[in-house]
Amino acid sequence: MTVKSQLLHLMAENGEGYVSGGALSRKLSVSRSAVWKAVESLRADGHEISAVTNRGYRLESSGDTLSAAGIEAYLRTGGVFRIEVRKTVESTNTVLRGTAANNLPEGFVLVAEGQTAGKGRLGRGFHSPAGHGVYFSLLLRPGANTADAALITSAAAVAVARAIDKVFGIRVGIKWVNDLFVQGKKVCGILTEAVFGMESGMIESAVLGIGINITSPESGFPEGVRDVAAALTDRREGKDLERCRLIAATLDNFWEYYRNLAGREFLDEYRARSIVLGQDVLVLAGESAKPARALAIDDNCGLTVRFENGETATLNSGEVSIRHIAQRADEWGYCCARHEAR
Repeated sequence: MTVKSQLLHLMAENGEGYVSGGALSRKLSVSRSAVWKAVESLRADGHEISAVTNRGYRLESSGDTLSAAGIEAYLRTGGVFRIEVRKTVESTNTVLRGTAANNLPEGFVLVAEGQTAGKGRLGRGFHSPAGHGVYFSLLLRPGANTADAALITSAAAVAVARAIDKVFGIRVGIKWVNDLFVQGKKVCGILTEAVFGMESGMIESAVLGIGINITSPESGFPEGVRDVAAALTDRREGKDLERCRLIAATLDNFWEYYRNLAGREFLDEYRARSIVLGQDVLVLAGESAKPARALAIDDNCGLTVRFENGETATLNSGEVSIRHIAQRADEWGYCCARHEAR
């Protein structure tokens, strides 16, 4: 952890009190000049730090500045992640996929304050207003086979759900395969995009993208998603570095699972958090929407369903819509069923 990250963590832990430069110097085993330089660098990143003669420094607790140092301050996993924060990008997944061939190391994390063209599954967009959510992508080089791609996404879903539990105290459900819901509305989407070797058939690289709605946009969610999307809080602004803490907790949780992906240590919790098991669903494929019952999630995170004619199938890709949320396609129309499943 850098001096900046350690300093930020110490001030955050100290709450509204001041910490003297001398005390910070001793705790971090650096000079007072190094403390001052770290404070100035944190200010340049956007962190609001007040200084009072003979009292020291204080981090203004109301802030939710997003910075690499802020994320690193709360990471437990050392020596793995290299974090870059940008103000605005088209899509963190798009940018990171474009640079993955440039020998970036596994563990590179690109974070954005906002996205102008956030990406969802099946070519959809993800509403990403600046300052109101967490939008980041992680570069992976798993050397795994194609079957493990679904495990990456499923492990990430549990990692995010646990992080939200920790930071916000909110219980989150998972809608197969990659959406997180709170009280019937979507708060998070996950998109994994992989590059496969033509000869080996193995995943050469994968970009794991995560978008989480934290605070409500000033004008609300746009038409087309407002009926299904929600934020984790009713507040308009974040506080107490919650975005940094949420990203750090997600990365820590995910890396714990990713180190032993084949062990599927996340799978029991993935099943326990499922909001589709035992539910009537619509299996969406092309222009069809077939009613079915969600029965089980297998060891490869496939969803086993039973159709109305009694036939069963295991879905390894595609999409389902929960019928008690989307209602029946013959009542609302298929277009509405597709919209509700976003």
